[in-house]
Amino acid sequence: MRHIYSCPLRWSDMDAFGHVNNVVFLRYLEEARIDFMFRLAPGDGSPSFSGGSVVARHEIDYVRPLVHRHKPVTIESWVTKIGAASLTIAYEIKDPDVTYVRASTIVVPFDLEAQRPRRISAEERMFLEEYMDDGMTAAA
Repeated sequence: MRHIYSCPLRWSDMDAFGHVNNVVFLRYLEEARIDFMFRLAPGDGSPSFSGGSVVARHEIDYVRPLVHRHKPVTIESWVTKIGAASLTIAYEIKDPDVTYVRASTIVVPFDLEAQRPRRISAEERMFLEEYMDDGMTAAA
């Protein structure tokens, strides 16, 4: 299963060449990742993912330029790897017939109080396993 996020484009996202600036794509990925990990975390009042997380790595393949328009772009997200204390989320930023970006992010759950990485909880693992999709990986 994949998480689907509809991401609006902003006029300020454009660069001098009239397309979405490469740096802005990181913000789009962040919006989709936060929507996936926090808004869709299991159970009302669940502490899952609320304790913090940090990005350890981003990898992005820019496939085609994306130009400003009023219609949002779709970001599909899925999990490709779950370790003891990290996970990898893959993404495609796309329209139904065009892919603009393929990317992946390594996320490390983080204990904000202790200021150190922490293990993925059993509840988080169960949630993440629902979004495992190894049929297609984004940037390797």
